[in-house]
Amino acid sequence: MTGQQTLQTIELFVALLGVAGVVAILARPLRLPYTVALVVVGLVIGAVAGALGVGADFEVTPELVLLVILPGLVFEAAYRLRFAELRRWFTGLLLLAVPGVLISAGIVAVVLNLATGLRADLAFIVGAMVSATDPAAVVATFKRLAVSRSLSTIVDGESLLNDGTGLVLFAIAVGAVTQPVGPADAVTSFVAGVVISAGIGLAAGIVAARLIAGVRDHLIELTISVVLAYGTYLLADNFGLSGVIATVTAAVVLGNYGPGRALTETGADAIDTVWEFLAFLLTAVVFLLVGLAIPPARLLGSLGPIVWVVAAMLLGRALIVYGLLGAGSRLAPLPGLSAAVPGPWLHVLFWGGLRGAVAVAMALALPTDVPQRALLQDITFGAVLFTLLVQATTIGWVVRRAGPTVLSDV
Repeated sequence: MTGQQTLQTIELFVALLGVAGVVAILARPLRLPYTVALVVVGLVIGAVAGALGVGADFEVTPELVLLVILPGLVFEAAYRLRFAELRRWFTGLLLLAVPGVLISAGIVAVVLNLATGLRADLAFIVGAMVSATDPAAVVATFKRLAVSRSLSTIVDGESLLNDGTGLVLFAIAVGAVTQPVGPADAVTSFVAGVVISAGIGLAAGIVAARLIAGVRDHLIELTISVVLAYGTYLLADNFGLSGVIATVTAAVVLGNYGPGRALTETGADAIDTVWEFLAFLLTAVVFLLVGLAIPPARLLGSLGPIVWVVAAMLLGRALIVYGLLGAGSRLAPLPGLSAAVPGPWLHVLFWGGLRGAVAVAMALALPTDVPQRALLQDITFGAVLFTLLVQATTIGWVVRRAGPTVLSDV
C-alpha cells in the first residue's frame, strides 16, 4: 500500500466514524435503531456515488468484515454472557444454532429450487448465507425497552453460536459446488469444524485467563484480551475452521473466569469500557458498510427470487422458534431447557431473527467461479435488506405488544 492509499484509507475511516456518530445522534429521538439508520445512509451514499460515477474503486471486501470487524463484535458480546444463564438455556441455544441453522438453510434451498428452478446446490449456498441471525438492531431495542436478561441471553447466544455454524455450513456448501461431497462427509466436516473450533477457543481462553492472573497491570490485561479476540479467530481461520466459534468460546471463558478472579478491578473496568466502545464503533462501521455493499438498483432484477427467499426464511424461522424451541421446551424438557419458553418470548424471537453483516460478508466472499454468483449475491442482499428495513424497524412494536412477560425472567 502506497503512502497516498494509506492516507485515503485513514480519511475514509475517519469519515465513516463521523457519519456513524451523526446518524446515531439523529436516530435516537426518532426511536429508530441506529444500525438500521446506518444501513439506510449507506444505501443512499452508495446510490448517490454510483449516480455521480465516483467511488467506483471502493470495495467492501469480505476480509474487512470477517477478519477486522467480526472478531471484535462477537468477542464483546460473548464476554458478557454468563455461565448461569447459558446453562439455563444451553440446550435451547444448541437447538437454534445447529439443527435450526440446518433447517433454515434447507427450507430456503428447497423453496428457491422449486419456485425459481435455481440449481439445488446453488440454492443451498443461499440458504447457508441467510441461515445465521444478526441481532445487533434487536439488542439495541432490547436495551432501550429493558427486556429480560434471559430473553436477551437467548437472542445473543443464538446469534453468536449460529454465526459460527452458518460459516462452517457455507464453506461446505461452496466446496460442494466444485467438488461433490457425500452426506456422511458433509456431516463429518461440519461436526469436526464446530468441535475443534470450540476446543481451540477453550484452550486459548484458559491460557489467557492464567496469563492475566499473573499480571496486575490493567493495560496488559486489556492487551491480552485484544490478542485473545483476534488471535483466536485468526488461528482457527488459518486451519480452515470457524474463527467465530473459537472466539466466542474464548470470550465466554475469559468473561466468566476473569472478573473477580483473574482480572484486577481496574483491569475488569478497562475491558468493559474499552470493549463497549469498540463494539459501538465496529457496529457502526459494519452497518454503514453493509449499506454501501448492497446495490439497490441491481436488486430489482432479482426481486422474484428475493421474495421467495424472504418467505422461506420466515417459514423456517417459524418452524424453528415455535416448533423446535417452543414445542421442545414443553414436550421434552431437558437440562439447559428445563423451563417452557413463554409464548410472548417466542413471538419476539421469531420476528427478531434478523440477518446482517455476516450474511453480507459471506455473499461478498463467494468465489468468482461459482455459477450465477451475482444472482446469489443479490438474493442474499435483498433478504438482508428486508430484515433490516422491515423487521428491525418493527421489533419494538412486537416487544411492546408481547406484554410484561418479556420484561421479566421466568
